[in-house]
Amino acid sequence: MPPITTALIVANVAIYFLQQVLPGLVGPFALWPLAASAMTGGHVGFQPWQIVTYAFLHGGLTHLLFNMFALYMFGSAMEQVVGPKRYLNYYLVCVITAAIAQLATSSLLGGVYPTVGASGGVFGLLLAYAVYFPRNRVMLLFPPIPMPARTFVILYAILELVLGVTGTQEGVAHFAHLGGLVGGALMIWYWRNFGRRR
Repeated sequence: MPPITTALIVANVAIYFLQQVLPGLVGPFALWPLAASAMTGGHVGFQPWQIVTYAFLHGGLTHLLFNMFALYMFGSAMEQVVGPKRYLNYYLVCVITAAIAQLATSSLLGGVYPTVGASGGVFGLLLAYAVYFPRNRVMLLFPPIPMPARTFVILYAILELVLGVTGTQEGVAHFAHLGGLVGGALMIWYWRNFGRRR
């Protein structure tokens, strides 16, 4: 694996095991809604660093494994295409735009629930993979149907939007996933119009 993808996976796995030893780690480093402090009497609350740190925490082993597998599959390819520095910047932008989307959604819908997981960054990588390798086949897990990466991303984005709007799958930050896609799209647009490769 290329170095940044390796480092991201190692960091996520290490922090997950640290969570098991120090469960209180989630409180200050998960992404909390902007109104959380007022609603909980200051027990938990939003802090600026959470727009990045939440992406290194996970809600369970399955959550971690799915995200790390996707990071390995799509991140490795993208790092080799765009280079380590641009790849890391891209990933962090997707993580941050996913956090912004989640904060906006939680402000509109209410509730005091923390958001954790690398999914926003992973969704951005999935978009980039579909842009650079649109005809490469991606295999769904359930059901196991192969399809071109471009088709997969379009269908997945539509599904996330439907699930997010209808609220039929609770406990999943659908709009954060879409925020990661949007952040990735903006970065690719910027590269193609203003960014020189370095």
